Amino acid sequence: MSIPDPSTPQRDAPAHALKASVVIPMKNPGPVFREVLTAVCKQQASFDYDVLVVDSGSTDGSVEFVRAFGDPRVRLIQIKPTEFGHGKTRNFAVANTEGEYAVVITHDALPVDEHWLEAMVQTADADSRIAGVFGRHIAYPSASPYTRRDLEAHFANFAAEPVVELTDRARYDRDESYRQRLHFFSDNNALLRRSVWQSHPYPDVDFAEDQIWAKHIVEAGWKKAYCAQGAVYHSHDYPLIEKLQRSFDESYALYRLFGYVLSRNVLHMLKSWVAHTVNDLRYARRTGMHRTHLSLVLKTPLDNLARSLGHYLGSRADKLPVKLRHWLSRDRRLLLGLPMANSGGKPQ
Repeated sequence: MSIPDPSTPQRDAPAHALKASVVIPMKNPGPVFREVLTAVCKQQASFDYDVLVVDSGSTDGSVEFVRAFGDPRVRLIQIKPTEFGHGKTRNFAVANTEGEYAVVITHDALPVDEHWLEAMVQTADADSRIAGVFGRHIAYPSASPYTRRDLEAHFANFAAEPVVELTDRARYDRDESYRQRLHFFSDNNALLRRSVWQSHPYPDVDFAEDQIWAKHIVEAGWKKAYCAQGAVYHSHDYPLIEKLQRSFDESYALYRLFGYVLSRNVLHMLKSWVAHTVNDLRYARRTGMHRTHLSLVLKTPLDNLARSLGHYLGSRADKLPVKLRHWLSRDRRLLLGLPMANSGGKPQ
């Protein structure tokens, strides 16, 4: 397979080729998936697209829903739960589609409007050197005010410079924040250019497959883009134990895969906990949350402690007893089919 040169504009796809294939990995998504699939198939696009759902063992009626959906553009492939892997399954799904672009969303990422897909594709079409596009996440209306605030602030960071590429290798090597900005990517809502994916497929890892992929493509000379108009509703309000476990998984993965240490020592962990708690309590007072969401405000110190502790333990996971490390890793428990604290689960 020849590797395309990112400095050379790619040829336009043949006129008869399918423009986009929407890929949705799925496992027990619950009722929200019915809205997701319906919204995907209602997209007002100026091009043809199809939809592939890859299920890895759903038992909640979602498979039956897809089979009875009645839209000829929608296909279903079922795999065994033991065959699932975040990068592995996405590669399998993309390989079973034909669109010039593979547009990947999770089973609980609901397009905000009927122009989501058009916006994602237009962003990629604007520059043939854009290898991948990630879209905005908006909190569901039922999400906590803290979750809404955090998502808005996070994605606002990308609005000023929506298209990036690696132009300063020396800075990239020494500046961790610059490096993180260039390789941030979220395939909860993303587009991949097929011609690039063919030479740079997802890595077969249990966490951060999207950010590793973005790191590879920017280091290979491709561009990465953010699309604010390609928005989906996607948010979670995690219970305390799950917040600890997810923070642990995030920290451990970033340490293993990128060398990032999210919590340098106990003092750093405590300072982070206090700073986030003070900031959250001030926000609650400023916005009136202490009147409208009192129970949430009272939980703030514990929520932030769970996050800070998870980051601290994740950066030192290799030094922990194996049984404790395995209990702390929610992703590992999901992949092995072990019991969860609740039925939320990480989207496939």
